[in-house]
Amino acid sequence: MSATPKLVTIFGGSGFVGRYIVRRMAKEGWRVRVAVRRPNEAIFVKTYGDVGQIEPLLANIRDEASTRAAIIGSDAVVNCVGILNETSRQKFNTVQTEGAGRIARIAAECGVTNFVHFSAIGADSNSESNYSKSKAEGESLVRAAFKSAIILRPSIVFGNEDQFFNRFATMAKLSPIVPLVGSETKFQPVYVDDLAAAAVKAITENVKPGIYELGGPEVATFKELIVKLMGIIRRKRLIVNVPFFAALIQAYAFDMAQKLSLGLFTNSILTRDQVRSLKSDNVVSSRGKGFKELNIEPIAMDAILEEYLYRHRPYGQYTELTETAGNLKP
Repeated sequence: MSATPKLVTIFGGSGFVGRYIVRRMAKEGWRVRVAVRRPNEAIFVKTYGDVGQIEPLLANIRDEASTRAAIIGSDAVVNCVGILNETSRQKFNTVQTEGAGRIARIAAECGVTNFVHFSAIGADSNSESNYSKSKAEGESLVRAAFKSAIILRPSIVFGNEDQFFNRFATMAKLSPIVPLVGSETKFQPVYVDDLAAAAVKAITENVKPGIYELGGPEVATFKELIVKLMGIIRRKRLIVNVPFFAALIQAYAFDMAQKLSLGLFTNSILTRDQVRSLKSDNVVSSRGKGFKELNIEPIAMDAILEEYLYRHRPYGQYTELTETAGNLKP
């Protein structure tokens, strides 16, 4: 008689990073619980595995009872929940600090064997950015509650559903000018499926506990990344560096608009906290653990970006054909 497959609960499993972990864990033969606030919007993840292998269920990490119900019986837990900007209901402290600590504590109480927590490069309790500060404080609560936790800190993440390259590609389609805050800030973009591979290794293999900073093989400035993007999507745009003091003024206006609108407007354009974050480079430390210790060779941007950014070209998938036709001599 075959043994019952092991069970993993993935908080935020329908999100950008989470869905890739769900797919990989299903391929490993595990049963997967996808713990989300809106299970009806996560039905699509069921197609990543066999019938009944993947189960979306309701869980709110701000709520003790639903968080515990999602974890009970699990062999492993992964926390992918995070927010990029605050709203009237979602705050950095409640989601990325208290929520992270709650999941880790309950996982330990329920006898979970492996715990993987997603944080971010730049997590620092002394940071000017509330985002970075909440990430660091969340890490502290996780490590205090679950001693053998594995914490993954990625740089900016790219992939088909990313909010970085896709966002600026959309902007380039609508405007002749692309404004950048912190154009010389350095990033080390990492492919989303490489992060998923790291999480799976942390669960299924004998990986040492601790913090792993994960970045791709290339380091580039913000401006260099946007120049690369423009080449891929065949757009010529004026890239303008916005000084930090000017960006803070703009961000303050957007933040106030969100506050005064009582939630009718959500500032997903630019926040003061994002401006503060952009003052610091977002690259892995030369002294820390990373992909090398996980025996993973990260994929370069050039191998992936064209696979999904082609849709932002003037003629989409037919752009190259159109360009070739334009070069034909009569």
